[in-house]
Amino acid sequence: MEIRPILSSLHKHRVPALLIVLEIALACAVLCNAVFMIGQCIAGVRAPSAIDEQGLSVISLGGIDEAHVESGMARNLAALRAIAGVQAAAAISDVPLGPDIWYDGLTARPDEESQINSSEYFLGSGGEQALGLKLLKGRFFSAEEFADSTLLPSHVSSSHVVLINESDARRMWPGESALGKQIYGDNAAWTVVGVVADVLGQDPNGNGPAGMYSSIFFPQRPSASLNHYVVRSAPQDRDRVLRDALQVLGKLEPGAVLEGKIYADMRADYFADTRDMAWMLMMVCVVMLAVTALGIVGLTSFWVGQRRRQIGIRRAVGASCANILHYFQTENFLLSTAGVVLGVVFGFAVNVYLMENYEVSRMPWYYLGCGALALWLLGQGAVLGPALRAAQVPPVVATRSV
Repeated sequence: MEIRPILSSLHKHRVPALLIVLEIALACAVLCNAVFMIGQCIAGVRAPSAIDEQGLSVISLGGIDEAHVESGMARNLAALRAIAGVQAAAAISDVPLGPDIWYDGLTARPDEESQINSSEYFLGSGGEQALGLKLLKGRFFSAEEFADSTLLPSHVSSSHVVLINESDARRMWPGESALGKQIYGDNAAWTVVGVVADVLGQDPNGNGPAGMYSSIFFPQRPSASLNHYVVRSAPQDRDRVLRDALQVLGKLEPGAVLEGKIYADMRADYFADTRDMAWMLMMVCVVMLAVTALGIVGLTSFWVGQRRRQIGIRRAVGASCANILHYFQTENFLLSTAGVVLGVVFGFAVNVYLMENYEVSRMPWYYLGCGALALWLLGQGAVLGPALRAAQVPPVVATRSV
């Protein structure tokens, strides 16, 4: 089929054609970036974490007399560990993805300016086992290292040792072993004694899973800062163990404010806004595609009505139904091609803007390709109905219009 008659017809209908091209371009740009952001949201929600998420229960304590924290903590932990089904229990400053967290900017050298913002967790004795940390290299903390540890007012551990995530170890010392290396932050330094599998923590910079795999663990002796108890059990015992733990602590600490949660629920709460964002972006995609499809159907139907006499003449001189169908499909293909090319440029520009202003990651090229393909298919599908109606215009229409 010759393209020249189609281009001539589009030239006569410049404004409607331009509107279709711009609509497709806008839809392509929005679709590519929205789908990319949905993918990032889903990746964050589903990101694995190397702790026993399904077996953990967390109990927060408030209103405790700081003068009796150390003796009370030993008593409370002994009672928790005595509950049937409890595999491990420990005190901790906070849990990964919990509501309150401390951050610290860490470097591999004392004079380095580029920092890694890591989530900080202060573990009481047995905290590694209670969380279910998976040791990859080195060792966990020794009893003497817990005894040395204190918590300074600036929330920086004065202990000389630290556990770090595997991802942090790779970022700080690529191709090298992290064991024995020093990390620096806030005029202090710590020696890495162990590398643990990546624990998913809070992301201070909004960089998705890559930023959430940055956690460090310090040993901490009993203090008021360790105001959470982590209880680990088999998943099938978890709910009962949490109820029993609340009852036990309620008797031992009658004046304390207790709040117990299943860790899996805490993770779900943390990602609630992310899931809502993903659903909202999905709705934006659906509405944008629906509006684009309706726009193509509407304008194509209008053009069919305006060119019924032209279609009838073509039928009268021998054009088949297939010829008419291919004509409108080719016409829409040209419009869709112009739209998706412009949309790919818009989509890339939008991603660059989001990267510079909202710390969004760079969008892989295949999102643009898939978005362009989706709009092409949408255009061909949307024009099919009006094109089929055009193909059914009888040759007698030309005679009636003379």
